[in-house]
Amino acid sequence: MTIDLRKFFQATNPSKILVIENAEDEKYYIDFSSVRGGKIIEELRDNITFFSPEEPTCVLFTGHIGCGKSTELLRLKTELEAEGFYVVYFESSEDMEMADVDIGDFLLSVARRVSQSLDDMSLDEPSLLKELLQGAWRVLNADIVGIKAKLPLIGNVGVSSDSDKFSLAFGIGEITAKTKDDATLRGRLNQYLGPQKTKLLEAINSELLEPAVEKLKQQGKKGLVVIVDNLDRVDSRAKSWGRPQQEYLFIDQSEYLTKLRCHVVYTMPLALKFSNDYGNLTQRFPEDPKVLPMVSVELPDGSVFEPGMVLLRQMVLARAFPDLEPEQRLARVSEVFEDAKSMDRLCQVSGGHVRDLLRLLNNWIQRERKLPLSRQTLEALIRYRRNEMTMQISDDEWELLRQVKKRKKVRGDLEYQALIHSRLVFEYRDGGGESWFDINPILAEAGELEEL
Repeated sequence: MTIDLRKFFQATNPSKILVIENAEDEKYYIDFSSVRGGKIIEELRDNITFFSPEEPTCVLFTGHIGCGKSTELLRLKTELEAEGFYVVYFESSEDMEMADVDIGDFLLSVARRVSQSLDDMSLDEPSLLKELLQGAWRVLNADIVGIKAKLPLIGNVGVSSDSDKFSLAFGIGEITAKTKDDATLRGRLNQYLGPQKTKLLEAINSELLEPAVEKLKQQGKKGLVVIVDNLDRVDSRAKSWGRPQQEYLFIDQSEYLTKLRCHVVYTMPLALKFSNDYGNLTQRFPEDPKVLPMVSVELPDGSVFEPGMVLLRQMVLARAFPDLEPEQRLARVSEVFEDAKSMDRLCQVSGGHVRDLLRLLNNWIQRERKLPLSRQTLEALIRYRRNEMTMQISDDEWELLRQVKKRKKVRGDLEYQALIHSRLVFEYRDGGGESWFDINPILAEAGELEEL
């Protein structure tokens, strides 16, 4: 059977998140845990299901943006549900402005998503939360210039037009819809919520999470797990008083992140691992953050790491031949690529970054519009991407990159944080769980990396 080029192109969409419970997506899924230094998702699952099913847990999960965290978290969701837990998964970026996040925004987002997911569960009306929402509307209704749409009357917040019943999710949704893209309204809301964050947390626990857990257990569930994705995308810019936003949320406000009365998993910016405040962060959370490293394609000495390459080849070929067995896919490489070396070049130059690999492959298909894909086009795409990346790199950063290439290590300086955030440097784990670092392979052939 010939390859459907359009379907192959769509299957390589780098923005697509695989949902393992979807039968079609499951065909594309490759388990990379053996070449990432450990079974991170199994650790997260067992921490909840085996070690602490009755008591709330809180864990941070991090890795490079695009390395596959969302896919793995959705796999975690499926496995927790199979163990009898009720799981609420959501992307925080849908509710919050990631360049301007406050703890009040975050707590409202959690309350909304849990309430929305449990909408058919008959919980008592949350009087304290309703009072806080009404106070928020009072603030938003205060003489603010530039509001285009009339805000609902205070007494009507959270009440939809087709029902007289108060809905917590609907009420919070009304607020976030108005404030997410309006810095003035957002600032006014956070001025109101900031001094009341302890009261807000207590209300969420006593009027939403604890009653929900009790009801779920009555229905035969083992507990409630909330997975908050995309918090790793919180911008690193400083708050108005100078505190970097990432440190503000995950360190200064950790008391509120860790005290929700259910199991919670948060994604965290990888750069925080290299912050001077990382020691403070680890003291404020029950356990150290779990890291999802890159898929290893090389060893620190520069030799090929064949187990990683084997799995990346399968990830690529599964997009073209989802219904075939691994060996059958390998037998048909020449239908997709000019030769096997071209496929290996694609895998190697990605550095084991899943989204970067798919983006390069997706662009390759789009550029050629026919199969097999030629090595010449791939090299042109690599040169283009390298040129785009090198334009942003300063002389000082080139020197830091030379040091990383030579030593395979990074320090906690802000400059190194910037290299990691920009995906110029990748983190890997060996079989023993030891970390090592290397430059993004696309930069490897840049002349600027030569020793001066």
